[in-house]
Amino acid sequence: MKELRDLLENNRRWAENKKSSDPEFFTRLVEQQSPAYLWIGCSDSRVPANQIVGLAPGEIFVHRNVANLVQHSDMNCLSVLQFAVDVLKVRHIIVTGHYGCGGVRAAMEEQRLGLVDNWLRPIQHTSHHHRHELAGLDDNARLDRLCELNVAQQVKNLCNTTIVLDAWSRNQPLSVHGWVYSIRDGLVRNLNVSRHGGEA
Repeated sequence: MKELRDLLENNRRWAENKKSSDPEFFTRLVEQQSPAYLWIGCSDSRVPANQIVGLAPGEIFVHRNVANLVQHSDMNCLSVLQFAVDVLKVRHIIVTGHYGCGGVRAAMEEQRLGLVDNWLRPIQHTSHHHRHELAGLDDNARLDRLCELNVAQQVKNLCNTTIVLDAWSRNQPLSVHGWVYSIRDGLVRNLNVSRHGGEA
């Protein structure tokens, strides 16, 4: 239980430091959140959304799952998406994968890990669809490229949800973007797969 006590102590120090450096920080945070962004990212603990893009709590709405997937049967992701689009009125949805993703690697190598195999199945379909492009790459380059292709596919999946399509049909300003983060250097790469409005 020492580890949990350490976390609680870390929290106390963090809160004290925040109040010391910015006495109004928590007062502002209590106000209704109004982020302009929804981040859909991987659950990997090395990919903290707020810190990567230099935003404070309350400035970005976050959903994370293994390998940053958007599946039409995932009520958790769709509920976050609907709340972000219909209630918070975010203007940008950013799917952010990361190079070296363990979920993408497991799908690429067709590893058997258990229940998560079912979750990762769509990445195997993406890998199969792009097999000719991926075949000529070494293992590391293949993994990195599949991480990018997975993000691009999730952007397409998002754009085909009724939530995004309905927002576009009522001319709500909303764009969907695809990024990949590199743990090696801390930089984000824009994949230039953004979609705006009702583009096909």
